[in-house]
Amino acid sequence: MINYGRFRSILAERHDQVLVLTLNRPDRLNAVGDDMHEGLEAILADLHNDSDIRAVVLQGAGRAFCVGGDVKGFAEAPVVEKTPYQTMEMVTRSAANLIDRFLDVPQPIISAVHGYAMGLGATLALLCDVVLVAEDAQIADTHVPVGLVAGDGGALAWPLAMPLGAAKYYLMTGERISGTEAVRLGLALKTLPLTELQEQALSMAQRMAALPPLALQGTKKTLNRILRHRSQLVTEIGLQLEAATFLSADHKEAAGSFVEKRQPVFHGR
Repeated sequence: MINYGRFRSILAERHDQVLVLTLNRPDRLNAVGDDMHEGLEAILADLHNDSDIRAVVLQGAGRAFCVGGDVKGFAEAPVVEKTPYQTMEMVTRSAANLIDRFLDVPQPIISAVHGYAMGLGATLALLCDVVLVAEDAQIADTHVPVGLVAGDGGALAWPLAMPLGAAKYYLMTGERISGTEAVRLGLALKTLPLTELQEQALSMAQRMAALPPLALQGTKKTLNRILRHRSQLVTEIGLQLEAATFLSADHKEAAGSFVEKRQPVFHGR
């Protein structure tokens, strides 16, 4: 049996044929750091070869689903000299791998979103097959405000869920969307009271797990061809541009001002 609980920052709990994955860095509002990125990649790859699991729930511990990349961690991390090529290769490879893993998983994945789902956190939620949100949910792609191109999945997921004009606005500004508004725009299936969110997500996963798996998984695979086609169109260029902005002075200013709790000043460099 696969040990899904081998990562520090992801809790794994089995309910018969349903696997519940909980992002578990509540002190950082489940920011993607420590071994979370690596763990998600590995677990999603494992699921591809595990016929005993027929549905998955992805949720967050504590007060948030996931606030995205660990901006504070970026600023606190020791300086490691990398060439521009090494930086771009690292960013594009890891993000592309994670997107591919989501698209490869045969089982349906339900995200149960409460509190903040920001940046990469929003992408993790929206790459799931069904998105349920609590009434307190706040969803945003916050790449641009921290000086980065929204390239790690936002340009893939958001325009498929809402009109292109609306997706452009929210991706370019990083403005937050409430749980109710997320349902109205098509980002989420339904809004639930926070106290019912995880129970309802598990119940939905159990209902899906009871369906004929070949039919269910074949339907998902067919529909994911749409995502794959769109991914071929936008993901490579988006990740390359995001990687380039990791090297920008504006991104360094955004990370520094976040830690120092001051207003950033950007110069387009």
